[in-house]
Amino acid sequence: MIELIRTNDMVVLSYAEALLKDAGIACAVVDQNMSIMEGSLGVLPRRLLVDGEREAEARQLMKDAGLEENLK
Repeated sequence: MIELIRTNDMVVLSYAEALLKDAGIACAVVDQNMSIMEGSLGVLPRRLLVDGEREAEARQLMKDAGLEENLK
């Protein structure tokens, strides 16, 4: 899995995850438990991972959706 986005913004993360799922691209949000452990202060970012074979397609999807500044 390849890191696509790292953010503290739950709206961006949720939107990106929904776009990927709608496109049939497998993804996973990681570091959720670490964010909960730190007290939900938003200090620790969550990461959105995608399958390496679909990385280019996922990146283009994010760019088309206006999320380019959030890409890693």
